Amino acid sequence: MSCMIRPAAVAGPFYSASAATLEAEVAGCLDRSALPEPMIAAISPHAGLMYSGPVAGAVYSRIALPTTVILIGPNHTGIGPAVSVYPEGAWQMPGGEVSVDRDLAENILAHCPYAEADTSAHQREHCLEVQLPFLQSRRRHIQIVPIVLGTRDHALCRALGESLAAIIAQRAGPAAPAGAQPLLVASTDMNHYESDAITREKDRHALDAIKRLDPHGLDAAVTTHGISMCGIAPTLAVLHAARALGATSATLVRYATSADQGGDRARVVGYAGFTI
Repeated sequence: MSCMIRPAAVAGPFYSASAATLEAEVAGCLDRSALPEPMIAAISPHAGLMYSGPVAGAVYSRIALPTTVILIGPNHTGIGPAVSVYPEGAWQMPGGEVSVDRDLAENILAHCPYAEADTSAHQREHCLEVQLPFLQSRRRHIQIVPIVLGTRDHALCRALGESLAAIIAQRAGPAAPAGAQPLLVASTDMNHYESDAITREKDRHALDAIKRLDPHGLDAAVTTHGISMCGIAPTLAVLHAARALGATSATLVRYATSADQGGDRARVVGYAGFTI
């Protein structure tokens, strides 16, 4: 099982299947004027690079990436358990494989409530895969722990987030080398398939709650205003984790909608990028 390789599922439709072309695409999305800093967590969108790439690029440009990133996204396919952790092996990408941090994955599986070792939920899921071109661009030999959530249960998200925070804090002890603390990334798009004006107004309520690191406020905003935010669960988990790790606020790096890339303003998807 240690040789388990996950083939790229959305190379072509979501980003270029050519390594050289993809490298150029990612470079065009990065902000070369940004000064990378260590972060506790980030929130990044997961549409095709032609739509949400500039938002994701703005986020990753501002992060001094550690050796490992814990990626948490929504389960769009409905396959697999509520909390699916890809346990080991590597993910194949046009620019080369990205290894799974097996030791950290085992720690998460041993200590996080509801977490199950599973590959089925990840085989056709795009939300974490589209983060990898940016991670590879910023740190060539980075490792990942991919997690997708097939539930929106807030108590579960909080338990997962607080368990992840405890594991991360343990890794980032006083004697730990620089870059030892894993970065948490929640993968989400914002409101879906309404007009640009309605989407921006709805998303504003969610963005305000995220800026405050207020998971309960975010949950209430999404429910009250009918925001079709696909990654609400991973975002809740990461907000709880970040608070437990001592974060006090989040910075909105960039917000856009699909219409900003020349799309139809009558039917858009919102994209938000945060550093924490």
